[in-house]
Amino acid sequence: MKKLYGLETYVQSVGVVNDLEIDGFAISVCKEIGVEMSRHQSRSFDEMEQTGEALSGFDLIVSLSPASQRRALDLTRFYHLTVEYWSIMDPTGLGELRDQKLTAYRQTRDQLVDQMQRKWGEGR
Repeated sequence: MKKLYGLETYVQSVGVVNDLEIDGFAISVCKEIGVEMSRHQSRSFDEMEQTGEALSGFDLIVSLSPASQRRALDLTRFYHLTVEYWSIMDPTGLGELRDQKLTAYRQTRDQLVDQMQRKWGEGR
């Protein structure tokens, strides 16, 4: 998001639970397009709220899984903000060989970029 649209928009990456480190394949394929993810830290909705970032301060939540969609809708039922579900392929568990896995992660990365550009334009 920051690569395409700069820092004018405040963005947070949040999941239903924070039980995973950032995936090495995700780091690799993002690096290919100039996006540094190695220092990215995931966190849960609960962790975000505990650090003082209320969901009511956001305009849009984009969920990438049915579980995150349900959680976002549950958490935001009293707030005036939009929740969108983007049907993006989950590359985890796809492919057996490294090249096959990288191909799946590239497809997911490209789906995300395409979806952002459809929503907010080409960017930089």
